[in-house]
Amino acid sequence: MTTPLFDLIRHEIAHDGPITVARFMELALGHPEHGYYMTRDPFGLEGDFITSPEITQMFGEMIGLWSVVVWQSMGRPDPVNVVELGPGRGTLMGDALRAAEADPDFMDAQRLWLVETSPVLRDAQKKNLMQTMRMPAWRDSFAETGPGPLLVIGNEFFDALPIRQYEKTAEGWRERLVGMNAAGDGLAFVLAPGAADETLIPETLRAEAEVGAVFEDQSASRAVMTDIAKRVVEHGGAALFFDYGHFEHGLGDTLQAVKDHEYADVLAEPGQADLTAHGDFQQLAEAARAAGGPGAASPRRVPGPSGPAPARRHADDARRPRRGPSDRRGLQPADGSRSDGRAVQGDGGDPAGVRRAAVGWRRGLITPP
Repeated sequence: MTTPLFDLIRHEIAHDGPITVARFMELALGHPEHGYYMTRDPFGLEGDFITSPEITQMFGEMIGLWSVVVWQSMGRPDPVNVVELGPGRGTLMGDALRAAEADPDFMDAQRLWLVETSPVLRDAQKKNLMQTMRMPAWRDSFAETGPGPLLVIGNEFFDALPIRQYEKTAEGWRERLVGMNAAGDGLAFVLAPGAADETLIPETLRAEAEVGAVFEDQSASRAVMTDIAKRVVEHGGAALFFDYGHFEHGLGDTLQAVKDHEYADVLAEPGQADLTAHGDFQQLAEAARAAGGPGAASPRRVPGPSGPAPARRHADDARRPRRGPSDRRGLQPADGSRSDGRAVQGDGGDPAGVRRAAVGWRRGLITPP
């Protein structure tokens, strides 16, 4: 099936040659007219996936209480910027603000920023946050948010940022690109003709990598983390992220597509399916340290993608995928209801070999493990 975005990508490839995986993700998710997030609300039963804030309001409420406690430990700065990256429908922030009302001083001090590029989702956020009487300022990037002390929140944000992929061949490392298939009527993964810069692959992985191994470079995620870390170092603050991924560098192709709560072909319908990849939390931690921060803390270490296979490789687990490389069946109530009455999709089980990790980072409060 061709899509309007497929035609644009085909034209770009015909003009400039195969594009990077990162470029493909940028277009598929964020093209101003045909990008996945720019044209729809993808959440819930009527969408393509379900995230934790849509399952229970307790998720957002706990984050709201965390924000208050950390703000108090910072010396109660006034004002303090509360920034959410990729805020979805605004459900998480609405729940967080409701819980944070336990401290009126915090509510008076907070200045709310939502980093969102989708006009459709901005409208949904306005509707959900209207009842809180705390309208945020919307920005397209973190760099555009206001200066000063800050608390940054992100739920399943990094897994949707563009990645670049490098594959080990008998001749060395080559970048994996997106080009046209042999028939010229569809997209296909191809390898760049020239050798890739091997210094992009962590030294610990180069020796152990076998032919066919894939490393995913997450420069876009590192750039965002660098900006956040610099702000925290300069002004004080904290950052809390919930995402899927591995704590240490690993090898493996984790790029996946989800549509209608089912796994889909990554290249088949650009702009019509969600795209995600495992987060590499070691890359994020190294970016934070390079910016002057202490690094990252995680509640547990999880294996890299060269360990247990990603969920998308388990055909019997592909019935009800969620947005990340794992679903959340183990987090849902048995009757499929959200505790505040909103229905969610539910069925039992949890695919083996996929872990969920939360990364928290704060200057002076959280030290590396």
